[in-house]
Amino acid sequence: MPGMGLVIPQVFNGLALGVLLALIATGLTIIYGTLGVINFAHGALFVLGAYAGFSVFTATGSFVLSIAGGAVAALLVGLVLERGLIKRFYARPPEDQILVTFGVSIVLIEIIRAIYGGVGRRVPLPTWGEGVVDLGFVMYPLYRIEILGIAAATLVLFWYVLYRTRLGLIVRSGIEDALMVKLLGINIQRAFLVVFGLGAAAAGYAGAIDAPIVSIVPDMGFRILIQSFVVVVIGGVGSFPGAILGGLIAGQILSLTSLFDPSYSEVMLFAVMALVLIVRPQGLLGVEGRA
Repeated sequence: MPGMGLVIPQVFNGLALGVLLALIATGLTIIYGTLGVINFAHGALFVLGAYAGFSVFTATGSFVLSIAGGAVAALLVGLVLERGLIKRFYARPPEDQILVTFGVSIVLIEIIRAIYGGVGRRVPLPTWGEGVVDLGFVMYPLYRIEILGIAAATLVLFWYVLYRTRLGLIVRSGIEDALMVKLLGINIQRAFLVVFGLGAAAAGYAGAIDAPIVSIVPDMGFRILIQSFVVVVIGGVGSFPGAILGGLIAGQILSLTSLFDPSYSEVMLFAVMALVLIVRPQGLLGVEGRA
């Protein structure tokens, strides 16, 4: 059995990974819950944010600007995709949505590969994220602690938008009954554009803040996409609190299982997802019939 000196850092690693997955899954679950679109391009938007952040950091040397650049790049691409393509598939069967967003994902990834090549890139740690911090019971990398704060603050901002603004009211109403929102005279198409853009920005933002931890490669979005879908299923489709809870659970499963055998970490994640579907098909915090 691993000692506490190994378990505690892995718990913190799981928290950092969990809030990152929650941030990505929040965009994914809002898009699916509101628009009914199964967005397989979400992982590519995560990669786009990472590479855009890398480019901005290379040009300016500012990590804060690189985070903003990653979010803005994904936002702009998301808005163009929604207006130019995705909106034409709202009423189409799910398999059409899967195929078109999967195709978009391939196109985006290959464009990124053509620009940057297949060699891994790395964004250096910001000066304010270098070193380790003494938590009293373990020494832990400072930047990973800061990721917890950055991602948590962003999730709080998302919560405020969803539960304390008119846009959030429209989004939550659209998740429950899009037809009724239309009948009330609300411009649902404009709201859909904003929702898709925010979801895309969340993915790009997550890619930018994750860039100093991982080696950036064009294909890294696939695993994140699959894990994010699992988070949405565990937490419940269309549920913002469910995305957070699912992300934290998934992060701990992936991190703690890696202590024993890294090759089984994703096996355990899918096993937990299957168990949740058996016991509670709508997810832990989902509403029955929403999906």
